[in-house]
Amino acid sequence: MKGITSVLLLILSNLFMTFAWYGHLQFKKISWLHGVGLIGVIMISWGLAFFEYIFQVPANRIGFRENGGPFSLFELKIIQEVVSLTVFTLVAVYIFRTDKLAWNHVVGFLFMTLAVFFIFKKW
Repeated sequence: MKGITSVLLLILSNLFMTFAWYGHLQFKKISWLHGVGLIGVIMISWGLAFFEYIFQVPANRIGFRENGGPFSLFELKIIQEVVSLTVFTLVAVYIFRTDKLAWNHVVGFLFMTLAVFFIFKKW
């Protein structure tokens, strides 16, 4: 159960992270945000990043093996990266609508899946 909770918190964290890091690139689509300068964008992004950390820190604490969770540090990191790329892809394709998923993206994700296999494999 701690593993599932950790992954769900990572998904929430990465939603906020994606909007904090890339959401400001979409401000031109929102009329009342057109005039926001760089300092304003940074402040908005920091505000979103605060919520990212609200979910990220507990996800790692709950999921970490030495705190009673099922994952090592390496496993937590690779899960975070796969979740990050998955959330980013879904947001870019379906919410921002700036990019289309191409064959090379799929190949890259397959390599990430191989990375998960190698990180979790007990040799």
